[in-house]
Amino acid sequence: MNYKNFPMVPRVVFGRGSFNQLEEIISPKRLNTKAPFIYLVDDVFKGNTWLTSRIPIAYNDKLHFVSADEEPKTSQVDELVEKIILEGSERPSGIIGIGGGTILDLAKAVSIMLTNNGSAADYQGWDLVKNPAVYHVGIPTISGTGAEVSRTTVLTGPDKKLGINSDFTPFDQVVLDPELTKDVPKNQWFYTGMDCYIHCIESLNGSYINAFSQSYGEKAYSLCKEIFVEDNLSKQESQDKLMMASWHGGMSIAYSQVGVAHAMSYGLSYLLGTKHGIGNCIVFDRLEDFYPDGVKLFKEMKQKHEIELPKNICADLSEDDYNTMIDVALSLEPLWENAIGKNWKKKISREKIKALYQLM
Repeated sequence: MNYKNFPMVPRVVFGRGSFNQLEEIISPKRLNTKAPFIYLVDDVFKGNTWLTSRIPIAYNDKLHFVSADEEPKTSQVDELVEKIILEGSERPSGIIGIGGGTILDLAKAVSIMLTNNGSAADYQGWDLVKNPAVYHVGIPTISGTGAEVSRTTVLTGPDKKLGINSDFTPFDQVVLDPELTKDVPKNQWFYTGMDCYIHCIESLNGSYINAFSQSYGEKAYSLCKEIFVEDNLSKQESQDKLMMASWHGGMSIAYSQVGVAHAMSYGLSYLLGTKHGIGNCIVFDRLEDFYPDGVKLFKEMKQKHEIELPKNICADLSEDDYNTMIDVALSLEPLWENAIGKNWKKKISREKIKALYQLM
């Protein structure tokens, strides 16, 4: 048996206000005064001096505000890489992503593409990256995606939605400062938190489950229940615990896999541009046949927090549109195998997937 030898994030700092240590953390990594640190920051923080004034810009460092309105695209990665190369004479000392899953995935992808030729689309898949990435740091400002800990960067390319899964993808350093999540709008807090919850349900109920994944998945699941069901935590405790649930949820799929909700939400995202967290919720809401207990609890949490999911998003789609989404969903074979087992192709039909999409 050949076991996967996964890389993990080698350095992580956790604590309220730990963002203030960023300069101390990254300055030893500066290659020279002409090799800048490039900050990719979610543009919701434009004009937010509480956060931006604390970013330790020095020498030729550059700060790029990046929109997270859409899911990250390979073309967006290529544009950022080109911009960074054109504006500097030296390879950057590092890439620092400050934002949610979209920004963190872009930071991981950009750091890879600065040392590997071609387009980001060439590396969508497993273990296609040949050269180590430049030093890269992840600083989540919303909790749930697990992007801060995973070895993938999920991108929508010209032909598919698929991650760059590689040993060079994980961050070299992560800063977990729960204070940075204080202004997340309620709906987004729920959708992104549910991304973490759904990671746990899919991992814990999958055929790839093992003690490594289970130990992380069970912890993340119990934290999600504390935050979204029991609801007796202070705001600060809730922020702290959701940040750790996100970390554990991300770790739980390192040695296993996600399942049907993620596969089908990739289809929605590819065709309709549906954001990942809300897409997972829209799909998961219809998956009683696959995850009966998990969906039952999800519906209770949705009701408790008065969340209304968008309806009829697939109402006006053509046959071609459905086929596109089904193709994208079915291309994620490990997810279906994890959810249903090795003979999943005998149990899942295009008609079944289409019928589920039609309910959304």
